[in-house]
Amino acid sequence: MSARYDGLAEWYDEYIGASAGDGIADVARLLGPGDGLCLDLGCGTGLYLDAIRSTGRTPVGLDRSADQLGRARRRDGAPLLQGDAAALPFPDATFATVTAIWVSTDIPGFPAVLREAARVLRPGGLLLFYGVHPCFNGPHIEPREDGAVVIHPTYRTTGWHRRSPWWREGGVRDRLGMSHVPLADLLNAFVGAGLAVERAEEPGERPVPMVLALRARRP
Repeated sequence: MSARYDGLAEWYDEYIGASAGDGIADVARLLGPGDGLCLDLGCGTGLYLDAIRSTGRTPVGLDRSADQLGRARRRDGAPLLQGDAAALPFPDATFATVTAIWVSTDIPGFPAVLREAARVLRPGGLLLFYGVHPCFNGPHIEPREDGAVVIHPTYRTTGWHRRSPWWREGGVRDRLGMSHVPLADLLNAFVGAGLAVERAEEPGERPVPMVLALRARRP
C-alpha cells in the first residue's frame, strides 16, 4: 500500500520548505536543551531533523512515505526508517524524546499514534506536539484577507476531509485532504495516552493563531 505523500516529495519540499523557518526555530526553542535519542514521527523530508540535533539530541526519523524519506536522506545523515506511527517498530521506553510535528492532520486515528509515542518514551521523557491549531486551522476555517477567520459549523465534523471550499488551490490540503481532530479530542488523546501536558503555546505573530504547541511528559 503506497503512502499518501509518495510521488510528491520534490514538490512538497519546495512548497513547504520556504516557509518552514519560523517553525524550525520554534521547535528548537520548545524542545530546549536535551540529550539521548529523539524520534521524529512523520519526519517527511527531514526539515526538522537538524533543529532537533541543535538541542543536543540525536534524531531518528520515521515516515510512511519512501519518497519523503529519500529526500530526507539527501538532506540529513540521521537514521531514517519507513514505518507506521500507529505501530512503531521499537521496544518500550526506547526514546528520551518524541516529536510529532505537523502530523495530526495527516494520520487518521491520531490517538493511537500518541499511545504508541507514549509507549516508546522513557519514564520522564518529553513529547513535543507542534502542528495545526484545531480551532483556527482546518477544513472548517475560511480565511479572510484582513487576517480574520470564519469558523464554520463543520468544526465538529471529525475524521478525514477530502475537500474544503476554502483550501488554496494546488496546496497541500487541496491535493491530499486532511484529518481534523477538534481541540477536546486532541487533549483527551494526550490523557488517554497517559501523557501529562506541562506547557501549551500558540506560536507565531498572527492575531488568530494557526499553530498549537504542547509539551507533555510520560510520568
